[in-house]
This record gives sequence, C-alpha cells and structure tokens, in this order.
Amino acid sequence: MGYQRYIAFDVETPNHANDRMSAIGVAVVEGGRVVETYDTLVDPEAPFEAFNVALTGITPERVAGKPAFPALWAELRPVFESGLLVAHNAQFDMSVLGKCLRDYGIFWRERVPYACTCQMSRRLLPQLPNHRLNTLCDRLDLPLDHHRAGSDSLACAGVLLRHLTAGASVQPFLRTYDLTRLRTLPKG
Repeated sequence: MGYQRYIAFDVETPNHANDRMSAIGVAVVEGGRVVETYDTLVDPEAPFEAFNVALTGITPERVAGKPAFPALWAELRPVFESGLLVAHNAQFDMSVLGKCLRDYGIFWRERVPYACTCQMSRRLLPQLPNHRLNTLCDRLDLPLDHHRAGSDSLACAGVLLRHLTAGASVQPFLRTYDLTRLRTLPKG
C-alpha cells in the first residue's frame, strides 16, 4: 500500500517509566509538504523526575490545567487514523502511545503500521557519525529546538520529506506495532 499522508509525531515524558506524555507534537505530511501541525502540553497525571524536566523544560506547573491524554486522544485519533504514523526512534514514541492507551483503558486498534526516520536515515545516510535527530537536522539544514515535541515532530517530518524527495520509498521501512503486547512485531 502506497501512503499519501504521513503523521509525524513526537512525545515527551515526565519520568523514566515512559508510560505517560507531558507533551505531544504532530506534523501531518501530504503532497510533499507539512499541511497541519499540532503541539500541546499534556497533564501526564504522573510525577515528574528532574532528568526529564531538565531535558524537556516541562514542569508540573507548566502542565497544570492542561488536558490529560484521554481528552487529547479524542482530538488526535482522527488525525492518527488518517495516514501512516512516523516518528524518529519510533519504538519509543509508539511504546509511550501504546502505554497511554492501555493505562487509560482506551482501545484504538490491535496493531498499527509505522515507519521510523532514524531507521530510514541509517540506511539512506550511512556516512553520518550517528543518526540522532539533532545530527540529521544539522546535516540537512532543518530547524530544531530539540526535546520540544512540536519542533521534534516538524524535524521528523522534514527528515521524512528529504528522504521521499530524494526518491526513497517508505515501503522497506514499514513495521507493525502491536498495541496490545506493546512491541514491534517481527517482519514477515
């Protein structure tokens, strides 16, 4: 199946459990460009740890009064259903999404296809010293305010667009995430 619409997303988490979101960013790619963005803080309804606060700049005070995941999911679900999910180091973002759905008792679907721009970049840009998002953005001259969900999702979309524009296909990089078992299924 050839995809025409891609949902690049990024989440930030409040603590090492990585089972709640403190922010989510989404950049929708269609027709070779970003056509829609979404960037919001999330009340994780969970404690924050100093490491995560230092990394993301998100504090309990900043999320006070923000919607929790179930309210945001009502808004995001139609967007997430409208194309192929894409993230950088997608295993992490898919896992956080899966854990939020599970912990809040929300059934979305059993399995969901996705692609990872880190995996794509490892194969398509093997000469780079690493394939972190900030390294790719430096190399591809893409703006990035790292560990800010909105910026990271736009950067992920930018990396994806560069690969697609260069003629790469997302097909070899498609994976399936099992939302019930919280893991990527083996290929084949």
